[in-house]
Amino acid sequence: MSLKDKTVVITGASSGIGKALAYEMAKRGANVVLAARQYVTLCEITAALEKEYGIKALAIQADVSKEEDCETLVKQTLLTFGKLDVLINNAGLSMRALFKDLDLSVLKDLMDVNFWGTVYCTKYALPEILKTTGSIVAVSSIAGYRGLPGRTGYSSSKFAMNGFMESLRTELLKTGVHVMVACPGFTTSNIRVAALSQDGTAHGETSMEEGKMMTAEEVAQRICDGIEQRKRTLIMTRQGKLAVWVNKLFPAFADKKVFELFTKEKNPLIK
Repeated sequence: MSLKDKTVVITGASSGIGKALAYEMAKRGANVVLAARQYVTLCEITAALEKEYGIKALAIQADVSKEEDCETLVKQTLLTFGKLDVLINNAGLSMRALFKDLDLSVLKDLMDVNFWGTVYCTKYALPEILKTTGSIVAVSSIAGYRGLPGRTGYSSSKFAMNGFMESLRTELLKTGVHVMVACPGFTTSNIRVAALSQDGTAHGETSMEEGKMMTAEEVAQRICDGIEQRKRTLIMTRQGKLAVWVNKLFPAFADKKVFELFTKEKNPLIK
């Protein structure tokens, strides 16, 4: 499937993977609708995309944790473009804190953005995507296959996202709609800096070596390729594929290896 002239909605599009997806989609000739809370930043991105690639781009301020914002996002897309071909549920929030220290409101915030944001946007976009036999994509994580220490809320929300998408894919099996879960490896982005700490404030710094990670641009290219090829699942790194299979076949061994990995973080939470 070519992405040229498709109408693509991307949530969490003001930075990181979402912004890279906007550029990659525009490069491939798609018209893009960019949603995030940072409206001014979105407007700057849409203006740059229209100038550089000659496509149409629309900025919509939206908080995906609010159902009414997700409904408005789809309505404004249809008013502007008259159709919706691809929905990319990319908006996401992370965390870094041990569960014993955690304010439970942090888990709720992560579920509201990562899980409910995906559910709300998909609910309102689905009738239109059924018409176009288009694509619904969730940007998930290996944390949705394997629980990670210090990320109980993040892993929980991504497990929920994966289960939702799998159920939806099965329901839509005979409709022609494409449903894909994309799981990048650790990616250079702002997500770890913005990750919530135990009291819900932004962490403010990364706990990992960013220079050794995938770039957001590489992730965006792979996701766009996956949509064009209508793939079911994208697990993008050797480490990620290994983690999924080892966790299935040797779960106790996986516990030990994941524990060891996270003791090597900067200022580790577990020792």
